[in-house]
Amino acid sequence: MLAALTGLGLSTAAGLNAYIPLLVVGLLANVTDQVRLPQEFAWLANGWVLAIVGVLLLAEVVLDKVPVVDSVNDMIQTVVRPASGGVVFSATEAAARLDGSTWMSEHPWAGWVLGIGVALAVHVMKTTARPVVNASTAGVGAPVVSTVEDAGSLGISLVAVFLPVLILVVVAGLALLAWWLLRRVRRRRRMRGRGGARPG
Repeated sequence: MLAALTGLGLSTAAGLNAYIPLLVVGLLANVTDQVRLPQEFAWLANGWVLAIVGVLLLAEVVLDKVPVVDSVNDMIQTVVRPASGGVVFSATEAAARLDGSTWMSEHPWAGWVLGIGVALAVHVMKTTARPVVNASTAGVGAPVVSTVEDAGSLGISLVAVFLPVLILVVVAGLALLAWWLLRRVRRRRRMRGRGGARPG
């Protein structure tokens, strides 16, 4: 159960930033016993892989803070973030198999499906909210929101590994935030529609 919560948290973090949870898992697997990777996911702890992920993270951190460019980056990340979510969820579920989880050993696809689905849902929330933030702040809010997202991804990743029981609270909070953002986007569209319908 705790491994599933860890996977849920890491895939949630991947929806905000694809590379942070990969780095967290890889680095912790190298320097602690908190993350144990089975053979099929041992590459996550490889030094060259971590270096490449680090470079990609640096690029992501810069690009995601530039208005307009962040939207293009989000389009590209529509593939990358869910894939990352599938990897980190599967890696932690695979670790659960080492503890004797027969269900996961019989259904190895489940971790991938859940991780991809969770990361994609968070990614969609992020990409829906970002244009609203950019438009309402004339682009000034982009670097602020991006920094908060990066910090959130790191924080959620660490909570997922060290305090997985709190992940349900984090996910519930994100769900409430998504509901609030969706209402805000709908309200904004309704206001635009009314404005466009007014005569000359």
